[in-house]
Amino acid sequence: MDSDHTVETLDAREIDGEPFGDIMNAINELDADESVLLINSFEPVPLYNVLDVRGFDYETSQVAADEWHVAISPR
Repeated sequence: MDSDHTVETLDAREIDGEPFGDIMNAINELDADESVLLINSFEPVPLYNVLDVRGFDYETSQVAADEWHVAISPR
């Protein structure tokens, strides 16, 4: 990742209600040199197919028992 890369953090744990719309809004506005770091309390497996279909790459890591990070970027 170069120094011009911008990362926006979206903590789904802080969203009241269903976070899907917020996640879609964040990733749909990404430029080629930007990414979103999604923080969630569980592995968002259903999101992976949506990301694949919409042309996004993602890398997932579990950082605690109840904390998952998903780095999402355009292909």
